[in-house]
Amino acid sequence: MSDSDTTTELERRFRRFAAHEAAGLSPLYEHLAARAADDPDVAGLLSAASDDDAHPTLLLAAAHRLVQADPIHPVSRYYPSLGGLDGVDGDTWPLFREFVLERADRMRELISTRFTQTNEVHRASVLYPAVAAVAARVRGPVGLVEVGCSAGLLLGMDTFAYHYLCDGGEQLTSGPAKAAVGLHCALTLGEGAAPPRLPKKLSVKARVGLDRNPVDVSDEDELAWLEACVWADQPDRIRLLRTAAAAQRRIRPELLAGDAVADLATAVQRVPEELPVVVYTSYALKYLPSEEQAAFVAALGELAARRPLWWVAAEEYESALRHVLPDRDDLSYAHTARMTLSTVAWENGTPHPTLQAQAGPHGHRMTWLAS
Repeated sequence: MSDSDTTTELERRFRRFAAHEAAGLSPLYEHLAARAADDPDVAGLLSAASDDDAHPTLLLAAAHRLVQADPIHPVSRYYPSLGGLDGVDGDTWPLFREFVLERADRMRELISTRFTQTNEVHRASVLYPAVAAVAARVRGPVGLVEVGCSAGLLLGMDTFAYHYLCDGGEQLTSGPAKAAVGLHCALTLGEGAAPPRLPKKLSVKARVGLDRNPVDVSDEDELAWLEACVWADQPDRIRLLRTAAAAQRRIRPELLAGDAVADLATAVQRVPEELPVVVYTSYALKYLPSEEQAAFVAALGELAARRPLWWVAAEEYESALRHVLPDRDDLSYAHTARMTLSTVAWENGTPHPTLQAQAGPHGHRMTWLAS
């Protein structure tokens, strides 16, 4: 693309992020993204990333990391993650713009060498019912393989406590009573849907994560980058990240560096043969080109022909479920601004998807669709 085409595309991405992802969830990031969409100097900083990685979250994370390093700058007063108490006002954008453009070289360095790696712990509350359903089907323990695992915090999903708050005040609970990580999710039932069946506990006997750049949470600088990827006006998410990182040190999953397609078989082979495998992804496939998404699904099918394997996806419909359940534009993220939860099994080489839920991008709210 020409420089002008690149700038136009980046501005479009900022505008979409402000309207579909940050709106109603993050006043700060909604404001910053909307203003960046009309500012080619700021939006253009993202051109330091590859096209597949050039998402607004990466620029916002780079800025967050630099504010972490310079917390006395006036812009920090808009960052609750750093103790800021001011809401968005007329000075927010000018201060932010000045901050990132004065540090343009450092911004470009971070943007060109880092990736968006939000290890959103709360998404476990969306994945858990689907993974538990597979475990119930096989009537025994499973092995987990997370593709796009970042630090692999979701690989501890069986150690978390879950509280689903249903319409009418009913609660569904699962997981250890004294878990270090407790998750709450508002659960609405779609028309004709019954609540998901949740076990008292989930038995996991193997945990393998695959990521192009796995994060070592024992490294404070790496953990700081994960924190920077969390939206700055949502400090509760950062506290949860820290809690899950501390808890992860007790389970120590195996994290592999590699490609989602080329190294998928290697990751699955790390799970003992006697264990059924649940491969899962959450907001990972959107960072792959469409042809690689399709190749990933094909690779899963090949592996499922060799051993019991299921794919649980909490992804934008366009990135994942579309490849096995086409022509469902009503589920599209562009239409719903929600991720779709589904489980895919293979029979005689043919994928059989089960649509289960739609949920908010961070897993705090979910509408259960499966009956």
